[in-house]
Amino acid sequence: MFMWLECRTAQANSAASPTSLQSCSSENSVQTAAHVCQTETQSMIGNLACTLGRQTASVAPRIIQMRRFLHGTHFRVSSSVAEALADGRPIVALESTIITHGMPYPQNLSMAREVEEIVRTNGSVPATVGILNGRIHIGLNDEELQFLAKSKNLVKVSRRDLPYVLSQGLSGGTTVSGTMIVAHKAGIPVFVTGGIGGVHREGEKTMDVSADLTELGRTAVAVVSAGVKSILDIGRTLEYLETQGVCVAAFGESREFPAFFSRQSGFQAPCQVQNEEEAAKLIASTLALGMGSGVLIAVPCPEEEAASGQVIENAIQEALSNARSKGIIGKELTPFMLQRVNELTSEKSLDSNIALIQNNARVGSRIAVALCKIQTATGKGNLPQCEKVTALRPVVIGGINVDFIAKARNTTIQAGGQTNAGQVSQSFGGVGRNLADCLSRLGKIPLFISALGKDEYSESILRYCHHMDMAGVLQLAGHSTATYCAVITGSGELSLGLGDMDIHQQITEQHVCKFKESLCLAPLVCIDGNVPVATIQYVCEIAREHQVAVCYEPTDENKASKPFLSDSWRALTYISPNLRELRAINRTLGHPVPAELPSRLEDVVRTAMTLTRPLLTQLHCVVVTLGMHGVLLCGRRVEGRVSLCPGTHKQNAAGELCATHYPAIPISREEIVNVSGAGDSLMAGIIAGLLAGHDTDTCVRMGLLSACLSLRSYEPVSQEISTVSVNLEQVKARSWPEYSCSGIQAKTCQKPSDCDGCLGLYTCKLPQGKCGLKAVSRKTGGFYQCIQNT
Repeated sequence: MFMWLECRTAQANSAASPTSLQSCSSENSVQTAAHVCQTETQSMIGNLACTLGRQTASVAPRIIQMRRFLHGTHFRVSSSVAEALADGRPIVALESTIITHGMPYPQNLSMAREVEEIVRTNGSVPATVGILNGRIHIGLNDEELQFLAKSKNLVKVSRRDLPYVLSQGLSGGTTVSGTMIVAHKAGIPVFVTGGIGGVHREGEKTMDVSADLTELGRTAVAVVSAGVKSILDIGRTLEYLETQGVCVAAFGESREFPAFFSRQSGFQAPCQVQNEEEAAKLIASTLALGMGSGVLIAVPCPEEEAASGQVIENAIQEALSNARSKGIIGKELTPFMLQRVNELTSEKSLDSNIALIQNNARVGSRIAVALCKIQTATGKGNLPQCEKVTALRPVVIGGINVDFIAKARNTTIQAGGQTNAGQVSQSFGGVGRNLADCLSRLGKIPLFISALGKDEYSESILRYCHHMDMAGVLQLAGHSTATYCAVITGSGELSLGLGDMDIHQQITEQHVCKFKESLCLAPLVCIDGNVPVATIQYVCEIAREHQVAVCYEPTDENKASKPFLSDSWRALTYISPNLRELRAINRTLGHPVPAELPSRLEDVVRTAMTLTRPLLTQLHCVVVTLGMHGVLLCGRRVEGRVSLCPGTHKQNAAGELCATHYPAIPISREEIVNVSGAGDSLMAGIIAGLLAGHDTDTCVRMGLLSACLSLRSYEPVSQEISTVSVNLEQVKARSWPEYSCSGIQAKTCQKPSDCDGCLGLYTCKLPQGKCGLKAVSRKTGGFYQCIQNT
């Protein structure tokens, strides 16, 4: 297609230019000697241009193919990997079958963490590849690593398995061949593993040959491994690699081809590279030739960790005999052999396995750095500079307001028409704007979709929000920009809010659908309660279809229930209500709710836990903002705390529900200047941590740091919030109050059968049969108590 376009372009240019026609058709030119010389020169230039055009045409489909892959519904790239791709920094792909099938828990998890850290320490970005819920992930966060390490019955995913696993929504670890495919499509040229598969012993009878070998023959990725697994037929494996046209090079001072656990195999590698720089040059030459085949860099296990070759060989023979007697063949053979050899060698093989993968990661990361330098120097990276992959960004959809904040001097505001002494200030807010503002300051600049009037406020807002991506903000003549007035007590509590928000009805489905591609590719979409119901439903449909995580910020008690008016809410991943908003949501869904809300912390937490339980049948996590009491995370327990990562939601659907309470950072009432943006800053900080791949505790504490800064600011979102003031190091440097985690249990009602006070959801504090008359309900600390009707 692109060559056809090149030819059509050349023909068009020829028709327009006699000289160009002459250069491309020199055989038709009958000229003087001087003119012939000029024609030959022009012909040479024309031929060169045609050659360059063909080369450009061959690159263009590859770029488009890669973009389609990265933007497909079956793909998810972590923010760290996407940013490294965009910046042209070195990346190392890592497989995940070594986690799911290669080692027992917990050694597999600790190994995966250590290998990623080794890759980082040596200058590259780790990109562990795995499949969760039918989606390919490049770059896994810690919760996703934990899931792969601990889960049973995961699929071992090779080339042949990819279509089926994705179509069925399954999860699994990618093999060498599966990881090579993903790495190549993502533009990652270096991949580190323990050892590749090969020709199995007695393969001449069984025809059992690993797909890793054929993948090396047709996929241009450099594989750094400790040779092939010693349980295989190494001689036939090297012969097969030669047949496939794969360049195999031993790394280091010897040409001895390593045998996974052991440094010696008795076979010589065809080639040898002394160090990382030579390996990088070999890979660069292979990529430049465009041969379409890979390179195998065989790195011997560290000498001090290598197991005795004879001990391993004896164990292999016994394990093979065990496998034959049990009838184990195919892809089940390698995991069985590795486990059995480990048992027979008293875990010496496991120690060697861990040592060699760590060593491979160290070498592979340095090779990737050296290769990146070569590509940068020659301008021959995998993609032209103008075609770098852009990091996928979150999307925020919501309101922009001009805020007027009136803060009284006294803790109590006098009603009845009196003038209360205080201070009035103007700032720019709106829940959606606040979220986008804070995320931008934390380095996760989202696309912001909203609506403004064309009036005296709009230009000021656009100037103030210069650090944000406002490309999705609609400006409408004849409409007023939204305004909001908040009356705050001297202690910082919101007393009254008034708003002119009609412009938010213009954030329509028709406007939002203009940014459908950004929505489909976003790692997370945030939407606030200012947005019309039809638009929320549209976003939820997109999320369901493309498996996009969505966070809903309810905004206030009256708007909180918008997604819950239909089944749209089932597509949400997170919601972040306060207690009043949470009660309104439950009321809309027809669940019993307390008439009054408690104020004592213990009672607040119990009530919040009770109200979140029915929502967690569909939602991944409910983040309940508790004001001065901090925040309560409600969801499913992973490693002793609530899981924030949506990637493991389906697998943990039957897991224990729990709630974790994180106290707020202490701040005096005198220090509180503005509460209007604290909750939005809290949620933005949590989201920024989530997008950066941090664990739950770090995410929440980044949110608490952001909220604390905004409470002290006259602006809804503090201008002091940045990647310097809110980051992992700041979280680690601070001493934090202890948090508490407890299970969310279903409550068994023991009331008399004729009591309809609480619909049977709460525990009666009186023994059964002690109510002499029909019972009624009274609110006590998040639960209900049966009392006699007197």
